[in-house]
Amino acid sequence: MEIHVPKYDRSLKLDWEDQFTIQAKITGAYSVVIKADKGGLISLARHLLTLAQDNVPAGCHVHLDESNSLEEGSCEIILERD
Repeated sequence: MEIHVPKYDRSLKLDWEDQFTIQAKITGAYSVVIKADKGGLISLARHLLTLAQDNVPAGCHVHLDESNSLEEGSCEIILERD
C-alpha cells in the first residue's frame, strides 16, 4: 500500500480519503479507543505522517472532533507535533 503524504505548509490542509469513518471514545480511566474503517485508518496515518515531516514545527497540531471529521458521540482527538 502507498499513501500520498502532502508536503507540509503553514496552512496544514488535511487530506482525507473519499469515504471514511472514525470514532474516538474514552473507556475506563486511562484508555482511548479509536475505531475506524479502512478509509479512516488511512486518513489518520496520512495526518500523522504529515506531522512527522522534518519541517513541521513543534506545537503544530490538528483537532479532530464530531463537527469536522469524527462520528457523532466521539471525544475530541488532538494530534500534535512534539
